[in-house]
Amino acid sequence: MAAALALVIFLPASSASAAACASGWSASAVYTGGATASYNGRNWSAKWWTQGEAPGTSDVWADLGGCDGSSPGGGSGTSCDYPAWAAGRSYVTGDIVRYTDGKLYRAEHDNPGYDPVISTWYWEPYTCTGGPSDPPPSGSFVVSESQFNQMFPSRNSFYTYSGLTAALSAYPAFANTGSDTVKRQEAAAFLANVSHETGGLVHIVEQNTANYPHYCDANQPYGCPAGQAAYYGRGPIQLSWNFNYKAAGDALGIDLLRNPNLVQTDAAVAWKTALWYWNTQTGPGTMTPHNAMVNGRGFGETIRSINGSIECNGGNPGQVQSRINSYQSFTQILGTTPGSNLSC
Repeated sequence: MAAALALVIFLPASSASAAACASGWSASAVYTGGATASYNGRNWSAKWWTQGEAPGTSDVWADLGGCDGSSPGGGSGTSCDYPAWAAGRSYVTGDIVRYTDGKLYRAEHDNPGYDPVISTWYWEPYTCTGGPSDPPPSGSFVVSESQFNQMFPSRNSFYTYSGLTAALSAYPAFANTGSDTVKRQEAAAFLANVSHETGGLVHIVEQNTANYPHYCDANQPYGCPAGQAAYYGRGPIQLSWNFNYKAAGDALGIDLLRNPNLVQTDAAVAWKTALWYWNTQTGPGTMTPHNAMVNGRGFGETIRSINGSIECNGGNPGQVQSRINSYQSFTQILGTTPGSNLSC
């Protein structure tokens, strides 16, 4: 009975009466609230400003239902850049998703979000034949997916490589400035610090829950609308405090002050907040980590920008050395040298 009921519910989305597709979604285009785009055979509407976040992979997009592919801008689903699978989201026969293992799967039967690698009745592996877009482009990022996996063999599946590459459009100068050596050094420096902050990309949220109520600065004019204990550390660089959520959200065009949970539920948003800090914030240092790496100040200066006197100047040499060890390992994986000024 449940299966029959699900079939009745899901059929309209893929029926012949589906609406015409809007112009196809573009990773380089900027969409503001209310803008529409088609992707993977469906129409989508942006809830707020977005760029580089594929429909179906982020809460920024509202699903308007299936479309029939008659669009001057494309969007009929021939690209291999399919949306990430989401547990508990309903899928209809023919839907194609990218699972957390990086592989594509096609729905063989309607289902309410069953795991593709467990339910072989509802899903089967899919090989994309999308022509020029096969495989989906990842830009000019100097870290390949295999290198990323080598750096983080035990990472939480939340921290996807696709989420990272989708976030790069927010800060195009990152790991894309200077010589090839500098580009690789900056990528390694960022990922080494991220590794340290998250235990090797294992932790999504701060582990010390006793700290949670301490990150609300009530003296800010906007206060803490999401709640007193809502602004604890999240994401690759453990974004914390209401004023940092406000600043990061404003810079990225996302209301993180009222929706801080996006940093722990949306991989692209999480990575963007880390890149926001890396590229725009000096923290307790004198320059941004990005500027430290592209201007020859060295990896040690990035540590100062993140944790300052807590670790530097003899504050905690063991923690500093842990970051350095990761950095040296990552530069080796990327086939470059670590450079000088490693410590702070």
